[in-house]
Amino acid sequence: MKKLAIVATISAAIIGLSACSSGDSEVVVEMDQGNITKEEFYEELKAISGETVLHSMVYASILEDKYEVDNDHVDDQVELMREQYGDAFEMVLQQSGFASEDDYRKMLKLHLLEQEAFTEDIEVSDEEIQLRYDRLLTEIEASHILVADEELANDLHGQLLDGADFSELAQEHSMDPGSAAEGGQLGFFSAGDMVAEFENAAYELDVDEISEPVQSTHGWHIIKVTATRDSEREVDSFDDMKARLRTEIALPQVEETVATAKMRELLEGSNIKVNIDEFKDLFTFEDLPEVDDLDLE
Repeated sequence: MKKLAIVATISAAIIGLSACSSGDSEVVVEMDQGNITKEEFYEELKAISGETVLHSMVYASILEDKYEVDNDHVDDQVELMREQYGDAFEMVLQQSGFASEDDYRKMLKLHLLEQEAFTEDIEVSDEEIQLRYDRLLTEIEASHILVADEELANDLHGQLLDGADFSELAQEHSMDPGSAAEGGQLGFFSAGDMVAEFENAAYELDVDEISEPVQSTHGWHIIKVTATRDSEREVDSFDDMKARLRTEIALPQVEETVATAKMRELLEGSNIKVNIDEFKDLFTFEDLPEVDDLDLE
């Protein structure tokens, strides 16, 4: 999804050139070897990446017409990235292909619009949203031991119950290179920072309590909560965050086939007609799954 969104941020380069095919021959580069016209530039761009960029432009226009994203949400995401990278923030943007922070914001907004589209048919209860919000108000400090198989996880759990030192076992056995050297310490986190299985288990533990082995996509975790505190992050009101939290809860349930089918539904419902001969069949859907054929629950 990110790749598609990134392409959309460079679409402005094509928009400004789209009228060139009508005979506009404005010179965009002058040099001793001969001039390059806007029309020549347009034709070259069209040949190299026209299909991808045109698809992205159409798709972005549909998303922006049908869905909304709170600008405060975009601001929050940018600030989180700025906090993560500090003084290297601008360099990271450039290395990722963004000419400016504004370009990154455009990509991020499109990415969030995609999330709205892909999750709108997934049911999320008010109770789930309230639980997510309540967790945002409390941060947890925890350590974990991550191993590949359940048998080893059960063995280590038994050793811990018999009094083994959690930090020593983490240093010896944990596959998580970021925390193993620190005795499994993960620092403080809040709702949405960890995979769902890990988060759900951690928030059920008391301080100094050790979990049963918990399976996630990363392997088997043994979790020990070491402290809790009120969130140090600014948390908006429940009403302001409700729509955002609903999307965050639903997003992990979106499978690739569901996302593809939703894209098909959006494109098919927009009466698209391409007036560029080589791209006239760009928006055909014979090979894409039907939305009605998929289970969106």
